Amino acid sequence: MVSTSYVEFKPSHREAPKGTSHAATPAGEEIEVSVYLKPRANHTGVSREAMATHRAAEHKGDIELVTDFAKHAGLEVVAVEPARRLIRLAGTAEKMQEAFKTSLIEYSQGGDAFRGRSGALSLPADVAEVVESVLGLDTRPAAQPRLQKSRAAAAADTSYLPNQVAKFYKYPTNVTGKGECIAIIELGGGFNKTDNATAFKAMGLAEPTIVAVLVDGGKNKPKPANDADGEVALDIQVAGGCAPGAKLAVYFTPNTDKGFVDAITAAATDATNKPSVMSISWGGPESTWSAQGLASMTSALQDAANLGLSVFVASGDNLATDGVAGTTAHVDFPASSPWAIGCGGTNIKVSGGAISAETVWNNGNSGTGGGISDVYPVPAFQQNAGLPKNVSTGKSGRGVPDVAGDGDPDTGYVVVVNGKQEIVGGTSAVAPLWAGLAALINEAAGKPIGFFLPKLYAAKNVTNDITTGNNKPTGSTVGYNAGPGWDACSGLGSPNGQALLNLLANAAPTV
Repeated sequence: MVSTSYVEFKPSHREAPKGTSHAATPAGEEIEVSVYLKPRANHTGVSREAMATHRAAEHKGDIELVTDFAKHAGLEVVAVEPARRLIRLAGTAEKMQEAFKTSLIEYSQGGDAFRGRSGALSLPADVAEVVESVLGLDTRPAAQPRLQKSRAAAAADTSYLPNQVAKFYKYPTNVTGKGECIAIIELGGGFNKTDNATAFKAMGLAEPTIVAVLVDGGKNKPKPANDADGEVALDIQVAGGCAPGAKLAVYFTPNTDKGFVDAITAAATDATNKPSVMSISWGGPESTWSAQGLASMTSALQDAANLGLSVFVASGDNLATDGVAGTTAHVDFPASSPWAIGCGGTNIKVSGGAISAETVWNNGNSGTGGGISDVYPVPAFQQNAGLPKNVSTGKSGRGVPDVAGDGDPDTGYVVVVNGKQEIVGGTSAVAPLWAGLAALINEAAGKPIGFFLPKLYAAKNVTNDITTGNNKPTGSTVGYNAGPGWDACSGLGSPNGQALLNLLANAAPTV
């Protein structure tokens, strides 16, 4: 029996959206929410099937509590997915507001129309004890694509096909990623088959198998002049250019915290496509996330790691402030999650078909994100990395990024978007660049290398150390300098594909 005593569910607290409020959400509007349960056990090195079996048993009582609550609140239980710790509920706005003791308002901001709320939700006391998050009542945009277009026509002489960049970084050539699947998370946009055919033909490669997986009503819907289309094209063409034998599963989902988390849990537990690697080129400042959103994203990433996936996440394109107004440093999330492999950006100079110099990407107003988390403490694998304190708070925390690669759009990637060739970059390019390498190593190893950061931080001479540059905006002292070893611009450095293969192909899983 569900308790009738409600309590404030503090992790759900949100500030009112920035934008123009219009009116209350129509009472009859149909809404679906994702209720994530708190993890009860940490299942490492298990199969997707075993994860589902274990969680069905250990969360049996939690599931009964939440479904009982839904029944009494007049909500429909759409699905129960124990492997994801997910219960999906549906109902009218009126029923949702009554069930969670909140008010839903329609907003608009910068051309986006969305549903918002402020304050905290409330839940029956016993339900609140087992719930990690209630996502989907608020549909404000959760993230932005970490993509940048080249600034100058001159970049045509300093831009490269994705498989050329893989060659620069000495990616192994005796494997293609065959038998592996790379999950690519997209919060908008779409791809055209003709674009991909043209792009892979230009690289001298056969077009890989590319499938669209739709999550929460997401759509593979390309349209001209949409930056999200450029993001999708970049992710597919870089990942596929690096690992042309791998299958690419592109998970399209709405740009909300619910959509973002749901896509990651869907990909991690996908028993059809079975991805062993995940690439995420979307993010937003930690400060824009609710506590429950941070918690469910991070536990979803930990679940992915436990299932053997390596998850690469762009660290942001707005230097050390991460685009937040003011003069303080911020890092991008989910790159700052301790279960993500954060990816920063560099500028490369090429001579004789090889990289002759590599520095931090900083074009003044855009450049690699990185810094020290305000949310997460220093993880065990970074304890000996010599992390600085946060330049704004003076406190210690998780350092971002972990690794780097070519991200400057002026030394960017030639991709095909909506029938046109474009030169693009951003830390968006670095996540699929590393994802492609992981797929190659997985094939060589005959098993997933998974969450390999503990092994990487303990190693020496397997990445290209970036020691020149900084991520301070023009005219600002807020940011970090590159230097020997780990730094908050380029992490441990850019990939040396062959050295990483030698390190990781025979390494035991670290989760």
